[in-house]
Amino acid sequence: MDFIKTFGLFALTALAEIVGCYFPYLWLKQGRSVWLLLPAAVSLALFAWLLSLHPTAAGRVYAAYGGVYIAAAMLWLWLVDKVTPTTTDWVGVAVCLLGMTIIMFGSRTEL
Repeated sequence: MDFIKTFGLFALTALAEIVGCYFPYLWLKQGRSVWLLLPAAVSLALFAWLLSLHPTAAGRVYAAYGGVYIAAAMLWLWLVDKVTPTTTDWVGVAVCLLGMTIIMFGSRTEL
C-alpha cells in the first residue's frame, strides 16, 4: 500500500475512533441524548474494521496508527473544541507522523 493510501486509511480510522468516543463524551459530560451511543457504537465498529484493512502485521499497524491518531486528535482539538494547539503540540504531531512513516515504510530486515 503506498503512502497516500495508508495515510488516508489511517485518517479515516482516526476519525471513526474520535467520533465513536466523542459522542459518549457529549452524553456523559454535556448531558446530551443517550441516543448518541448508537452512532458511537457504529463508529467504533467502523474503526475496528478499518484497522483490519491494512496488509501488514496487526502490531505494526496499531503502532503506526497511533501517530496518525495523535495528529487527528490535535486537529479535532482545534476545529471542533476550538482550542488552538501550541507550537510544541504541532512539533509533537510531526514527530509522531515521522515515527508512523518509519514504522510503516521502514526496512523489514532485522538488525
